[in-house]
Amino acid sequence: MTLHESSEYAGNEAMKEQIRKKTPFDEYTEKLTEEEQNTVRDFFDEFSAHCKMQKRETEKLRRDFENAVLYYASAGIPLEKALELLDIRHLGGFYARPAVQWYALDDAAKIYPLSMKRGRMAVFRLSVYLKEPVVPQLLQMALNFTIKRFPSFATTVKKGFFWHYLDTARIRYTVLQETGIPCQPLNIAASASQTFRILWHQNRISAEFFHILTDGSGGMAFLKALTAEYLRLCGVNSCEEGLMKRDDIPEAEEAANMFVRPEAAEKSGGFADQPAVQMSGALSRIKPCRVLHFNMKAEDVKRAAKQLDATVTVYILSKIFLAVKEATDELEGDVSVQIPVNMRKFYPSRTVRNFSLYCGIRFPVPQIKDTAEFVHRTAQQLSEKSTREAMDEMMNSAGRLVWSLRFVPLVFKVPAAKSLYGFFTDGIFSTVLSNIGAVSMPEGYAEHIDHMDFVLGTTGLNRAQCSVVTFNGIVSLSISKQTADPTFEEALYRLLAADGIIPEVEGSPVYES
Repeated sequence: MTLHESSEYAGNEAMKEQIRKKTPFDEYTEKLTEEEQNTVRDFFDEFSAHCKMQKRETEKLRRDFENAVLYYASAGIPLEKALELLDIRHLGGFYARPAVQWYALDDAAKIYPLSMKRGRMAVFRLSVYLKEPVVPQLLQMALNFTIKRFPSFATTVKKGFFWHYLDTARIRYTVLQETGIPCQPLNIAASASQTFRILWHQNRISAEFFHILTDGSGGMAFLKALTAEYLRLCGVNSCEEGLMKRDDIPEAEEAANMFVRPEAAEKSGGFADQPAVQMSGALSRIKPCRVLHFNMKAEDVKRAAKQLDATVTVYILSKIFLAVKEATDELEGDVSVQIPVNMRKFYPSRTVRNFSLYCGIRFPVPQIKDTAEFVHRTAQQLSEKSTREAMDEMMNSAGRLVWSLRFVPLVFKVPAAKSLYGFFTDGIFSTVLSNIGAVSMPEGYAEHIDHMDFVLGTTGLNRAQCSVVTFNGIVSLSISKQTADPTFEEALYRLLAADGIIPEVEGSPVYES
């Protein structure tokens, strides 16, 4: 290049730079003092040292920091304080190192991708309702800082020759404004696609997970950590007791496959069962077609359960049996309710991966009656079917399934698994009741949260799925519907009200039948 060409090139580049549209952040920094501009420049030099992703992903992450700074400026927070809250060191080395780790699926999680159908995926949602509207710029930063603490979540689903697996993906994980229907399938076929999504709407933060990634306990650990980090960025100070702390180094046990257990029972069983009665009502095209939340005072629910000498889970379960009976035209056959069982209560573990199985509670339709005796029989059956021995048998069954299919290429596994075991259909259950139980947050954070809820995605045949979480004295019973027929929820409301429990009902209209 000649001297003249070099000068012309430099002139062209300078002209391009002049006509480049200034961003809001450029305009903001131009108004800063020279010392503040140098501080910002040093801040982003440090960012560059902590972020070595592809250019497009790096630019997204940098814009997140810029947008957060702009939000703080608009809120009257001094630059020094803003940069302190956004300390680059909270990124750790997560975005600076190449992705090299991968995770084999546990024996239970291997079933989920095999049982997927078009438009159908085992997705569940956990939500926290704040007392103030969500600031999306800060929620995005909270995710940027939190994801490194959960490396098994920073993954994408890949197909191996014999099994699916989770492969680490070094990308900027995205927060989205909620505009659609809850618990929709994730697009895991896309390159570097997320196995979870973070959504916000008004004062609600929601985390939706593909069950291949985690269960309710692991998902709640993530949501609690994310919420705490978001509130910290909002200026809330609190201890982090009981939380997975943002800057702690992840430990191997947190991503462990706990289904590999030499103590598991030799006997196997628990998967196969007879078809169950299904609720009536036309199946909707949109799934779910409606989501309802029955928010109840915990003291009222506990009182009603205590009067029947039952736990909260048994009490709600007995009411669900009665509501299903009213919502079906079948006069014979069995109503069966699937109850997920957290295996951590038998094998204490800090894993945030999937470590839950299920049991089926089953009664013939004529035996389902609104009596104390039926509640007692429900409790007895739940106690018997959710023991460690029974769960070990099911764990062993999952292991035997995986072992029997270990050399079958993935392309043949779905039909082979269905042919051999026949348990991928939800036809052996009438509905599901999943109870995460009571959730706590450190007091400083808890005072900024109103309540939480927990929603299960719909299945193929079940007209309703039920899930429960308790926080801040509120028991939230959520129902995800797959029919516009309101019989089930109306019956459930009436049964609860008869015991002095008056739910505050929230939720969506019918999306479409």
